[in-house]
Amino acid sequence: MLDTRSSTSLRFTKMHGLGNDFVVVDARRGAAPEPSLVAALADRHRGVGFDQLAVITEGPRLTFYNSDGSPSNACGNATRCVAALEMERTGADRLALSTGRGTLEAVMTADGVSVNMGQPMTSWREIPLAWEVDTLSLPIAGDPVATSMGNPHCTFFVEDAEAVDLESFGPAHENHPLFPERVNVQVARVIDENRVRVRVWERGAGITLASGSSSCAVAVAAARRGLTGRGVEVILDGGSLRVDWRDDGVWMTGPTARVFEGVLAPGFPEAA
Repeated sequence: MLDTRSSTSLRFTKMHGLGNDFVVVDARRGAAPEPSLVAALADRHRGVGFDQLAVITEGPRLTFYNSDGSPSNACGNATRCVAALEMERTGADRLALSTGRGTLEAVMTADGVSVNMGQPMTSWREIPLAWEVDTLSLPIAGDPVATSMGNPHCTFFVEDAEAVDLESFGPAHENHPLFPERVNVQVARVIDENRVRVRVWERGAGITLASGSSSCAVAVAAARRGLTGRGVEVILDGGSLRVDWRDDGVWMTGPTARVFEGVLAPGFPEAA
């Protein structure tokens, strides 16, 4: 549950990873937004605008919310963004962040911030699914793969990712009855054993330019299907991430960017 103190003094940082954008609130140093404020803040015309909100509390611990206000246990690119902030603040080049997914290790590298998103979950109960099925071949048209990276994913391997009408395809599958907690949807074209082109529909957010946990889920699904190796470049609308499924977990590496710092105006959202 987010803090219910007044939002008048709310300070935040706007960041993105490959265009997958976030508002980051450090609740260790000030107020956190009321739960009812999340969707208003996410509005790109009347608020700040973001795909996800990340709140930092002591630990440091991260809590994530989608742009519709719903909670999420995992957000890979937001984790990388917060790790970049924390490493800049502390001068460390390695740290651990507590999330609903568990404790995630982050490392600064020459290619950006790398985060270990943990081992994928592939059993139907863990994802979770509504009933027992083969998660490598779901009984859904298109023969998708189900994976959890702390949040549920459904990956469709297609001949042409650009040709899919994601505006309709995404929500139709996000709310499929097989997924009791809804699902993140990816359409993926395997270019070769080292590269995959991916487009993303995120539950509670819609089409996003990139998604870290989705990239990890696609890489795992492709490797399980034998379509790629366990290390791939995931090419998203906003750019590329490197994903490596290692013995200790799924590592995701890429750039982060800080856009601006802000203070919410008194009276928001009424003032909007």
